[in-house]
Amino acid sequence: MSKQREKAERGTVKKVLHLLRPYRVLVALSILCSAVIVALTLYVPVLIGRTIDLIIGPGQVDMPGILRLLLRIGWIVAVTATVQWVVNTINNRITYQVVRDVRDTAFRHLQVLPLRYIDAHPVGGVVSRIIADVDQFADGLLMGFTQLFTGAVTILGTLVFMISIRPSIAAVVVLLTPLSFVVARFIATHTYSYFKLQSETRGEQTAFIDEMLGGQKVVKAFGQEKECIERFDEINSRLAKCSLKAIFYSSLTNPCTRFVNNVVYAGVALSGALLCVATAGAAVPFTVGSLSALLSYANQYTKPFNEISGVVTELQNALACASRVFKLIAEPAQIPDDEDARILKTAEGTVELQDVAFSYTQDRKLIEDLNLQVHPGQRVAIVGPTGCGKTTLINLLMRFYDVDRGSISVEGTDIRHITRRSLRANYGMVLQETWLKAGTVRENLIMGKPDATDDEITAAAKAAHAHGFIKRLPQGYDTVIGEDGGSLSQGQKQLLCIARIMLCLPPMLILDEATSSIDTRTEIRIQQAFDAMMAGRTTFVVAHRLSTIREADVILVMRDGHIVEMGNHEELLKKDGFYAKLYNSQFAA
Repeated sequence: MSKQREKAERGTVKKVLHLLRPYRVLVALSILCSAVIVALTLYVPVLIGRTIDLIIGPGQVDMPGILRLLLRIGWIVAVTATVQWVVNTINNRITYQVVRDVRDTAFRHLQVLPLRYIDAHPVGGVVSRIIADVDQFADGLLMGFTQLFTGAVTILGTLVFMISIRPSIAAVVVLLTPLSFVVARFIATHTYSYFKLQSETRGEQTAFIDEMLGGQKVVKAFGQEKECIERFDEINSRLAKCSLKAIFYSSLTNPCTRFVNNVVYAGVALSGALLCVATAGAAVPFTVGSLSALLSYANQYTKPFNEISGVVTELQNALACASRVFKLIAEPAQIPDDEDARILKTAEGTVELQDVAFSYTQDRKLIEDLNLQVHPGQRVAIVGPTGCGKTTLINLLMRFYDVDRGSISVEGTDIRHITRRSLRANYGMVLQETWLKAGTVRENLIMGKPDATDDEITAAAKAAHAHGFIKRLPQGYDTVIGEDGGSLSQGQKQLLCIARIMLCLPPMLILDEATSSIDTRTEIRIQQAFDAMMAGRTTFVVAHRLSTIREADVILVMRDGHIVEMGNHEELLKKDGFYAKLYNSQFAA
């Protein structure tokens, strides 16, 4: 195992131990109960040995003594079973509370991760870390608690009992013990890398399935079913190969450790039998009962090595999965709000961009030296070819991304010195890509205004021309819609998103192709509602259909991240520049 891998493993183990810190009382109780179980279990062979000596020893059989010993064994077994149930309950409680904490931490961290990370990583891969990897981690952790503590105490306890019975035979057991460590070391060396590769490939497969389910219509429309199956088969084959290798090395545990166990058992049996014969006439002979107890201890001594080796391989898998989850949690969060950041209450709508520069990757420049002054109540349209930076500008205004250079100010304050929550609360945003959560229509509409009354909700839906189709749904506003709108059409989903903004009516609006999925007749009506909604509000409108933004106060024409033209519709047409070419191309015969 490389030093780098060992260091990574130690780091993961430290993080796991840190997660266990809040439950240290339960962990201590689990260890204590495990010690009680081991002590009682190890006491039983002594009683069995005494019982055997009473049966086959010199003189007549002592039945009352045998019954007393058997009764004592029965009580010990009953108490051991009860304590074992308590241990299992404690271990399950620790494991699943830790799993809850890990998932909670991971999900909370997702909320503060910069969008740059979310955009750069497949959604399915992130989901796999929080769901599948945490489940694998839980299985390994539970097995560790259930068997690791008990196994370690059993090894120590059996050694003590064997030494108390016959130190020379105990020495034989100790001399053969290193074989188990060699086996465990060999298996652990090979399993971690394969379990880690298995976890990563499983995440890749989950991401691919998520991608294909989300784009199934496109896949079918372009006849890509065969290519998708081939791609899935390739990932699935890699997953099968690394899984088989991981299972192969981990499956070596049982036969190898059992072989070592048998060697130890044979060593104890042979040396014990010889000792019985050698001391047959001695004053204190080595009895058959003592040999029986020693053989039982030898079996119990070696059994934990088998279990611990199995735990080690399972822990290798758990640690590999845990490291992926911890890696997600360790990703740098977005820059937190300043302690003295301004809480923007009700903005008037003054927005200023000064020498703004931004790019998603350092080697590909996008927006450079962008300057813009927007006054309260102005309607600003942003137009330009695909990839010119229109949506990127919206992302910067909402502070989904921070500028690389320059500044964006709202009400005279750099937005980096305004709390994100209050900044975004002053914007109403309707995007071309709709997003609706699983829940009722009402719950989706009131996201921006949770205390809205039924009359306000209905008025907003009517203004967005969504009231009609909502009333035709089975339960009206209380109809439960599935993830991302369920069976609603794209146009209906977009109408709900528009109604959501009309309900809360923030002082500034961002409309990014807000009517792109709506029929022309409804679009004309909604445009009238938008006109009423935009009155007195600073509005940024991103549009490809230039006919929808002719009434804008200012039209920004963007090209390659720069504003190449600025003015109203008439002024830009008179210039006969890039805007005029874009506009005329849409109405060319």
